[in-house]
Amino acid sequence: MKLESVKEFVEIAKEAGASELKYESGDAKISVKFVSDQPVVMHSAPAAMPMASAPAQAAPVAAAPVASSPSTDGLVEITSPFIGTFYRSSSPDSDPYVKQGDKVSKGQALCIVEAMKIMNEIESEATGEIVEVCVENETYVEFGQVLFRVKP
Repeated sequence: MKLESVKEFVEIAKEAGASELKYESGDAKISVKFVSDQPVVMHSAPAAMPMASAPAQAAPVAAAPVASSPSTDGLVEITSPFIGTFYRSSSPDSDPYVKQGDKVSKGQALCIVEAMKIMNEIESEATGEIVEVCVENETYVEFGQVLFRVKP
């Protein structure tokens, strides 16, 4: 992988709001963790290998909301900061981070959005009660799509 490709890859991850980036291809291994706005390379291995192109995959279709709310006045909408796959729990065997009716604190993890093979915890922007979970588990979400509604 050429240095220019690595720089471009890091910029794309940074713009997507990723907190960490890992890449492996053959002997080439790169791990980057974003601290503030500056990337810090954690590990690297020989990067002289050509970059293999990944096969194109069809994107899953976004599912309908879990429940609909007649009025969103006064509610805080927690939105996806990037496109990716929405997960309600940290693993398939785990309970969801939160359910409708749960009390949450500002900064509490609500879900995971996987983007570029990186699992990103999405945190609550407000303290209050989850009044609506707007997305089905394991569905594709868009940038700015409402994931949760919280009553402060």
